[in-house]
Amino acid sequence: MYLYYSKGLRWLAIVLAFLLAACDADEDEQPVAPRPVRTVEVTQSDGGTYVMIAGTIEAAEQVNLAFLHGGRMIERLVGVGDTVASGQVVARLDSSDEQNALRAAEANLASVSGQRAEARINFDRQRTLYERQIAARAAFERAEQVYSTATAAVDAAEAQVAIARRRLDETVLIADAAGVVTATGAEPGEVVAAGRPVVQVARDNGRDAVLSVPANILKSSPPDPKVTVALSINPSVSAEGRVREIAPQADPVTGTFLVRIGLNDAPAALRLGSTIVARALFGGEAGILLPATALTRSDGEPAVWVVDPATETVSLRIVEIGTFAPSTVQIAGGLEVGEIVVTAGVQALRPGQEVRLLGADS
Repeated sequence: MYLYYSKGLRWLAIVLAFLLAACDADEDEQPVAPRPVRTVEVTQSDGGTYVMIAGTIEAAEQVNLAFLHGGRMIERLVGVGDTVASGQVVARLDSSDEQNALRAAEANLASVSGQRAEARINFDRQRTLYERQIAARAAFERAEQVYSTATAAVDAAEAQVAIARRRLDETVLIADAAGVVTATGAEPGEVVAAGRPVVQVARDNGRDAVLSVPANILKSSPPDPKVTVALSINPSVSAEGRVREIAPQADPVTGTFLVRIGLNDAPAALRLGSTIVARALFGGEAGILLPATALTRSDGEPAVWVVDPATETVSLRIVEIGTFAPSTVQIAGGLEVGEIVVTAGVQALRPGQEVRLLGADS
């Protein structure tokens, strides 16, 4: 009885072993589904490092309009935000004293002009008598001297009238160019000194991006970098420009240098005072840039998985690395433009494995 039981168990074990082997064979024969991966097409791109610095938009020219002499300001016709045209009146001073000075100068001119006319008549009479040898030469010379003195007095009086008229004109402050008022420095009723800013005007002749640039970035900058400026709240609003001015001395507090970027055809959305981000490419040469996630290793060497478009299989390719960045890597050799490289799922691949492309990375 025991003998038959042992033989039965032995045959059962053999049958189970054959069944398990058959199951394993069936599983091995089942096809493996292609592994989904993300890819990127190899393209030629600019090398180097992009440097981004925040700044603000300012007018290329910003001037302070002020009176040439002091007085009590009785009227200011513009305020902050107003647009002014060339030749527009901005403010006025009390012109009572200047008007009185002009009237006094004109009265003095009339007086000396009458004296010169009388001297001219006497001079002509004495010259006629002298030519006829009726009057003495001394009388003729005395009349000539009086006439010359009267003529000089008229010239001086005319100059005084011109000065008085100019001072009267200077009681009216006029904008010399079109622009926008960005600040005011005095209110009507105040006594303003000569040269004190009354209004500040940003002229309509261009926009600048003003940046505070650290010394190390300024030192590594190329001679004439092309800078792209974009609005911080709306990067689609942008303009290109070139460095127009670099401060010769660093700011004593921040240690940065003030750099002005002259913008070409700045859109209207880049308003004065807007916060912007300036972007410029520093150093490097054109090359191939890949996402850092595309890198793996083969025998201790950096490598990437390259997809064969015809068979949709992958092969491991050793590459030469140029430079690293936090999110990208520059490939110095081993890849050609147009090849397809896996950027996600590289750790789970094997040579010759079929893949399914999910999409391309940017």
